[in-house]
Amino acid sequence: MLNTVLLAVCAVLFVIPTAMSLVDSMHFFQLNSYRFDTHTKWISENAKKYVKHVLLSLLLCIAIVPETNLTVKLFASAAVFLLAIPSEKPKKAKKPLVYTARVKRMLLTEALLVLLAVIPVSVWALGANRESFILAALAGVYMLSPVFCLAANLINKPMELSINRYYTNDAKKLLRKCPDLKIIGITGSYGKTSVKYYLTTLLKGKYDVLMTPESYNTPMGVVKTIRGSLKATHEIFVCEMGAKWVGDIKELCDIVHPHHGVITSIGPQHLESFKTLDAVKNTKFELADSLPEGGMLFLNGDDENIKAHGSKRPYISYSIGGEADYVAYDLSVSERGTTFSVRTRDGETEEFSTKLIGRHNVLNITGAIAISHKMGMTLKEIRPQVRKLEGVPHRLQLSDKGNMTIIDDAYNSNPSGTKAALEALSLFNGYKILVTPGMVELGEKQDELNREFGRNAASVCDYVVLVGQKQALPIKAGLVDEKYDESRIFVANNINEALSHVYAVNSQGRKKVVLLENDLPDNY
Repeated sequence: MLNTVLLAVCAVLFVIPTAMSLVDSMHFFQLNSYRFDTHTKWISENAKKYVKHVLLSLLLCIAIVPETNLTVKLFASAAVFLLAIPSEKPKKAKKPLVYTARVKRMLLTEALLVLLAVIPVSVWALGANRESFILAALAGVYMLSPVFCLAANLINKPMELSINRYYTNDAKKLLRKCPDLKIIGITGSYGKTSVKYYLTTLLKGKYDVLMTPESYNTPMGVVKTIRGSLKATHEIFVCEMGAKWVGDIKELCDIVHPHHGVITSIGPQHLESFKTLDAVKNTKFELADSLPEGGMLFLNGDDENIKAHGSKRPYISYSIGGEADYVAYDLSVSERGTTFSVRTRDGETEEFSTKLIGRHNVLNITGAIAISHKMGMTLKEIRPQVRKLEGVPHRLQLSDKGNMTIIDDAYNSNPSGTKAALEALSLFNGYKILVTPGMVELGEKQDELNREFGRNAASVCDYVVLVGQKQALPIKAGLVDEKYDESRIFVANNINEALSHVYAVNSQGRKKVVLLENDLPDNY
C-alpha cells in the first residue's frame, strides 16, 4: 500500500516539472520562429540550460539501482522530482509565450507523446512487479522534455500546413471580393515599419486605409490582418513584408498580389539565415519582380545596396539631397522636431514640419510623401498629415521623465539603425548615455559590425552601459579602439541591472539623455 501511494506521489511530482519544462521549451521554440534548424542550433549553443535535466535524470537513475529497496527508490525518486520543480520555475520573460492555436495544438501533442512514452511501460512494469522501470521511463521523459516540441512540430506539420492553407485561401478570397482595393507592399532590411506607419497616416488624409498592425509582416500575420480587419470600404491596403529566408517576400506577394511596392533599404540583417548580402538583395527585390505591369516601384535612392542591385523595371526614387524623383532638402533638425522641404522631379516644392527627429526619419517620411503624391494626393494635402506623424513604438520614441529623456530605439537594431540612433542622440544637450546589448543575427559579420558600433558610439556618448557579458565584448573593443575611458563603460548582466546603473550614474549636474538601442528577446 505504501509503495502504491509513493508511486502515485512520484507520478504527480514528475508531471509538475515536466509540464513546466515543456512550456519553457515551447516558449523558446516560438521565439526561434518554429524552425527546426534554428531551434536545434539554439539548443546546442545554450546546452548549459539543460544540464539540470541530465543531472537530475542521472541522480534519479542512481536512486533506482536494482539492489535498492523499492520503498527507498520511491522516496528517493520523489525527492529528485521535488528538487526539479524549483529549477523549472519560469523567469520573467521580455516576450512571454503567446498561446496561439498552434501552440495549444503542439502542447496537446506533447502531452500525448509523454503519455505514450510512460503508460505502456507502466502497464508492463506493474504486471511484472518491476516498478523501477516506471521510474526509469519518467526520468527519460523528463531528460528529453526540451526536444519534445521538435517531435510535436514534426507530427503536427501536415495539419498545420493544411490549416495555414485554409486561412491563406480564405484571405485570398476576401481580397478578390475587393477588386478596387489598391495594395502597397513595403519591404526592406530596416525602415519598413516606419514607412508603413507614416504612409498610412498620410494616405488617411484622403483615403480609407488598412495596414498590417505592429510587426505583422509574416504570411500568417498578413493573413490574420486580412481575415480580421479588411472591410469593403477600404481603398488602400498597406502591407509590410518581412523576410528571414530567400523566397519569403515572394510567398507574401503570392498571397496579396501588391499593385505597388516600396523597398526602403537593403543591409546586412538576418545574415545567419540569408548567409550573403546578395541573397538579401535578391529577396527584397522579389517584391519588384512580383509587381504587375503599370505597378509603381519606389526605391530609397540613398541606399548604396539598392543602387548597386539596380532595377530592370522603371522606378520612382526618393532621397535627401541627392539625385532622385523626390528630394528632401533644407533640413533643420533640433530636439523639438524637424522642418524640411521636398522637391519633385517636375519642380513642385513644399515645406513640411514634423515633431520627429533624425535624418533617417526625414528620409522615411520623404518616401511616404512620394508614394502618397503618386497615389493622388497633392503636396498641400500631404503637408498637414506630416504634422500629425507620431513616433513608431520603440523606434526612436521619445519620452521625458523629468530629469531624464529616454530615446527608445529598442526594436530590432541593425548597422544602419545604430548610426541613425547615435546621430539622433548627438542632437540633444545633456549627459548622453547609451544602453545596448548590441546587434544579433548578423552571421560572421556580427563581431565586426558590433565593434564598429562601439567605435561610432565613442564620439557621441558620455557613458556606455552594455548588456550581456559575452554580447558586450566586441562593442567594448570598439570603444577601446577609440581610446574611450573604460571607467565610463559598465557591463550589466541584464537590462534591469543596466537601467538600475543608469539611475545611479553621476551626470555631473546635466540632464541624462538615455538611448535604449535594441532589446534582445529571451532566446538571446
